[in-house]
Formats: sequence, C-alpha cells, structure tokens
Amino acid sequence: MSTIPGLIVCLQSGFYTVQTELGLLECHLRGRLKKAPRSGDLAALGDRVEVELSGPGRGMIAAVMERTRALSRLAPTPKGMYHQIIIANPDQAVFIFACARPAPHAGMLDRFLVISEKQGIPPLIVANKIDLVGEETARLLFGRYSRLEYPVVYTSARSGQGVEQLRQQLLGKISVFAGPSGAGKSTLLNRLLPNLDLAAREVSQATSKGVHTTVRREMYPLAGGGYVADTPGLKALALWDIEAEELDGYFPEMRPLVASCQFNDCSHVHEPGCAVLAAVADGRIHPERYESYLRMRFGEQE
Repeated sequence: MSTIPGLIVCLQSGFYTVQTELGLLECHLRGRLKKAPRSGDLAALGDRVEVELSGPGRGMIAAVMERTRALSRLAPTPKGMYHQIIIANPDQAVFIFACARPAPHAGMLDRFLVISEKQGIPPLIVANKIDLVGEETARLLFGRYSRLEYPVVYTSARSGQGVEQLRQQLLGKISVFAGPSGAGKSTLLNRLLPNLDLAAREVSQATSKGVHTTVRREMYPLAGGGYVADTPGLKALALWDIEAEELDGYFPEMRPLVASCQFNDCSHVHEPGCAVLAAVADGRIHPERYESYLRMRFGEQE
C-alpha cells in the first residue's frame, strides 16, 4: 500500500495527529511497529512518519523516519528505566525566564543549557518581563549568556516589546518552550498564537476526567511557517546521562581551558594549576556560572 509523508503534531492516549499534504489525519501505529523491541518511544511529537490511509481523515503510521536529534529523559517504569522522547527533531529549545516576579533562576537556566549542549539542540534564551526592570537591568541580568554567544531575546509579553523579534527567531523552525512557573510562557504563547487560549486549555485539561487526564503533547503551527511545542514536564529535566567528569565540556567558557589544567582528571575545585579556577579568579568565568557547575557536579539540589 502506498504511503504519504507526515509530521506528528499531537499525541494523546495512543492517538497521533499527523500533518500531511492531505491535511490532518488521526492515526494509530501499525501493529508490527508495536511488536519491535524497544526501550523508548517508537513515535513522538515531531517525528517524521510515513502514513497509510485507512479512511476519511484516518491513517496508520507505517514507518517512523530516523531522528536528527531529540529532547529526551529517562522515566521510571515497573520494568525499569524508559527512554521518553519529549520532542523529536527540534530545531531549537527556547528557555523563557522572567527578569523579575519571579527573579531569574540562573541555576535552572544553566542546567537547561547543559542539557541542550549535551543533546545537540541549539538554545534560545528569552528574558521576559523587561517592563518590570527596564532593558538596561535586564541586560545586566542576562548579559553573561550573550557573552557566551548564546542568543538572547528581551521581551515583555505584557506590552508586546520584543515579541516580533522572537517570532522571527521561530519562523520555519520546530521550537520547544521551557521555563519556570510565572515566567510568562503562556502569555508569550498567546501573543505568538493569538487564536490559542492556552490558559483556558490548561484549566480544561486539569479539570477533565477519564482519558482526558492523559498527558497531551502538541505542537502549534505559526503563521508563516514553523511550530511551537509547549510540552509538560520540561522544567523537571535532569542531567540523567551526563557523567560528572564530562560536565565541564558542556560549559562553553570552561571547555577550551580544560586542556590547560595541570591534572588530566581536574575537578576544578581545589587542584593546583587549574585553568578554570584561574579564569574564575580573574573574571573570565562568571561566579554564578561556576556555582552552577559545582551544584551540578556534586549533586546539590537547586
């Protein structure tokens, strides 16, 4: 049977909504795919697939294309750890943090950046609520990331400042949003996607019964091209597949210095001849970034 290519844009309760040249199709996985040995999700939000038509508006997913990258985590199950794909093939991860109310959580942002470095997903930092502090103060708060060549967009979801610049960064890409509660993520999404009442959707899902309490993962199309994914559970991402000894390689300001340390197994804490400690002392490495490294390296909770 012939197939058509598609993109999974929503999944819930074993149903996959696939965007195709024929429009949106409601699909299931073919039985033979389910029988294959696996330790993780066979099909995920953002996967490119081949679909066999099975009726008006319906189809069967016959094949899942190889992923270019994926944002993933380990989830415990009765049979052991399961490799859960939060989103497949993202072009970028958008980390949204407020300049105030709440104060920016630098440790969480640094952890997100390490995860994006590890999983090969380009990050975009959004410093929101600049109307509360002014742009000058906002740049003082987030300027350390610009100096590391991480892109930073300064926005006010309330006034609309910077929203068009953010929209331009999203066009034509699959972007996944993450950030702490209160950072203004839902308000920004509602500005970017004016026909989407995200707050109402969240309330509706929280109060639904039966199958509707199942986690729903969805990507929303942007006018002009591209998708924005707002998926549950991102702020709980952990450094599950990063060894302590490799952590310094995911801090771009530390990475080029490691080879200059006196000891090959330098932990950058107390060793003599440590190039990283020297860089902290003379201001080349921001002290809060170094503190984030120590917390991640030695397992202290944020």
